[in-house]
Amino acid sequence: MKGIIGKKIGMTQTFSEKGEVQPVTLVQAGPCVITQIKTQSNDGYNAIQIGYETLKKANKPTSGHLQRTGNFKYLREIRVEELDELQVGQLLNVQMFSVGEIIRVTANSKGRGFAGGMKRHGFHGGPKTHGQSDRWRAPGSVGAGSTPGRVFKGKRMAGHYGNETITTKGLEVVSVDTENNILSIKGAVPGARDTLVMVAGDGNIPIYIEEPEPINEVVEEVVEEVVEEAAEEAEPTNETVEEVVEEA
Repeated sequence: MKGIIGKKIGMTQTFSEKGEVQPVTLVQAGPCVITQIKTQSNDGYNAIQIGYETLKKANKPTSGHLQRTGNFKYLREIRVEELDELQVGQLLNVQMFSVGEIIRVTANSKGRGFAGGMKRHGFHGGPKTHGQSDRWRAPGSVGAGSTPGRVFKGKRMAGHYGNETITTKGLEVVSVDTENNILSIKGAVPGARDTLVMVAGDGNIPIYIEEPEPINEVVEEVVEEVVEEAAEEAEPTNETVEEVVEEA
């Protein structure tokens, strides 16, 4: 499994290739840093811990745990299958995801405080006529009086609504902005704006290593350019092209 931490920016809309309007959610995903690697031999399972957003001040336990990578405000753990090429301090960004990939997003839903049965569970409510008074939004009966003589556990009633960890599955990646680390996800994502989200997908974390150009090839290209410029600018004399290059 692969994943990255981010924050929900908000929602907008785009047009598909067929010209259809599709709602999308923008997520500022990463960059994240691998802060810890857990192995099967030491911890009983393979996983990595990633950090997101730099923390200015941290307590001593946190500073000691993150002394190799620096302090981070948010830490999350991801189960992985292979740990061969992963190492502490490695940077993770949105390049691990591709357009059309199916992902899942985990976040805390919007908190709605204390809500009644109609809003919290979608109850129908009581009749608005036939002698009823102030029972339009009442939940109705919650159980018999004599048998069983109690209210069963788990009975759907009024109470705290929202602010729960929710995972939305089957979301599609519409676009990947590698310069700004922004993911465009088709559909809605749990939470309000600036909510911390965890974007996860199937597969291994890809390793991106920028290979430098061979030094010999670069030197040869520079020499050829200098020779051409010197040959064009030099006046016809007895000097050879190589002497002009040496003077340049």
